[in-house]
Amino acid sequence: MIDRRPTLSLALPLVLATLLGAGACASASGTTAMQASSDPNYVEVVPRETDRRVDVLVGGKPFTSYVWPTTLKKPVLFPLRAANGVVVTRGYPLEPRPGERVDHPHHAGLWFNYGDVNGLDFWNNSDAIPAGQRSKYGTIVHRSVRSVKSGSGEGVLETTEEWVTPDNTPILREETRYVFRASPGARTIDRITTLTALDKEVVFTDNKEGVLGLRVARSLEHPSLQPEKFTDAQGNVTPVAKLDTAGVHGHYLSSEGKQGDDVWGTRGKWTVLHGDVGGTPVSVAILDHPKNWGYPTFWHARGYGLFAANPLGQKSLTNGKAEATDYKLAPKTSVTFRHEVVILDGTATPADITKYYTAWVR
Repeated sequence: MIDRRPTLSLALPLVLATLLGAGACASASGTTAMQASSDPNYVEVVPRETDRRVDVLVGGKPFTSYVWPTTLKKPVLFPLRAANGVVVTRGYPLEPRPGERVDHPHHAGLWFNYGDVNGLDFWNNSDAIPAGQRSKYGTIVHRSVRSVKSGSGEGVLETTEEWVTPDNTPILREETRYVFRASPGARTIDRITTLTALDKEVVFTDNKEGVLGLRVARSLEHPSLQPEKFTDAQGNVTPVAKLDTAGVHGHYLSSEGKQGDDVWGTRGKWTVLHGDVGGTPVSVAILDHPKNWGYPTFWHARGYGLFAANPLGQKSLTNGKAEATDYKLAPKTSVTFRHEVVILDGTATPADITKYYTAWVR
């Protein structure tokens, strides 16, 4: 259905939609503006560090932004748009929209972190954590934009972050390379994340909360038939209410043929979420790489809109049927995780996603 093109790209702002559009137009200037106007797949990566973001534009139009607002406990990509312009990520908590869920304030855009690192919860941290509980949570702090590159069909962003304890002591250095690609009807994001333990051993204790997470727009959720409650590793319970299901048509499908809620806790090379936004069909897939530890990953994919790949919580995600992961990283050693997010106009078939997967891992 859709051919994979050799190059593509991504990024975008954290302000109101009107300002977002204005910023996108203002960023294209000189030679870049001419390139963007003549090349609809030109990917422009624009640092705006004083605004705590890096914008990614395609053909002069917003795609996404790498943002590190003071209101979040980690950098994220927010929002994500399909080639046809529809937004596939939830707005809350950064840009709330009417009719959205307002659970899990730590679910913002696309992110990477984990629920138990040396006993600290990096996944669930947010401004909603009471002051008396914050000693149990870690924060991922943006340190620098190392490099940016724009180009026809592809743009690149490289960043450095540190995973820090509540007293701001770094335990991990993160170096991430984002590759944003654009082609007709398609957007992809490669996120290559290298984590390096600093002075001490770092233990990723088996936990269901991890590692690459995406919170999707309300219309891409599964239709909710009943209210539910979810408990994190700290014992905190988050209610997820039943809402009006009009216009909600999301449906998961994994590379192993699992569908819907049955995808949760199973392994697969990729999983795709089909649905529509305002009646416009769209498909969002996450691809796992054979070089990743724990491949093929387990899927922490919930019907309420959390779409996550987690190779490090094998016991938690199988309700105790598998051995605990408890992955350990010795001081001064590194591990790299590679994922690709694919956003396609229309309803992609398994063959379409397999084509992207095969091209990516080649």
